[in-house]
Amino acid sequence: MTDDQTIAHGIDLETLGEFAEHAATEPEAVQLGLGASATYEGTAAHSLAKIDSYELGGDTIARETREYTVPYGGWKEVLDAGGWVGATDRIEPVEAALSALAACINVGISINAAANGVEIDHLRTDVRTDFDPAVLFSLAEVAEADSVFQNLTAEVEIEGPDLDPDMVDEWARRAPVYTLVSLAQDVEVSLNTPVEAADD
Repeated sequence: MTDDQTIAHGIDLETLGEFAEHAATEPEAVQLGLGASATYEGTAAHSLAKIDSYELGGDTIARETREYTVPYGGWKEVLDAGGWVGATDRIEPVEAALSALAACINVGISINAAANGVEIDHLRTDVRTDFDPAVLFSLAEVAEADSVFQNLTAEVEIEGPDLDPDMVDEWARRAPVYTLVSLAQDVEVSLNTPVEAADD
């Protein structure tokens, strides 16, 4: 096998195989610790999110080239209608989550396509949902949060020889963000507030 033949979907298949074997025999070495933060910017719904270091196998990986910032906000027309002063368009966090789901479905499909020797000529995933902001604006109880999103769909457009639709569907469901948004997750919320100074 020549060097060119070992590359598929931008991955060296020999190295991928070695990595998979390593992950199977030493699973603790490939566990990831991921995180992000968002700081309120003084305007309702506006936050500056930051993504930087992560943990791999218990080691912290940090470098300047992966320090990312994302300014989150809302939709100009909605903010204008709600009374925001000087409203501008920004990425809305829900849209960021949908884009992450779409991109991650592509991750699940492409990685497994490479591992299984399946060629892909074209791959695009469109994710859509209907969103009711009633809970957000306290017009409905938190207990009704399971009705906020309706008709969440992911449409995968894929072209290539020898594609098995059932297999592609399985690969899509292996995407981590798919798991994050489709299965119940326990989110532990803790509040850190400054301790008030004791009275003299």
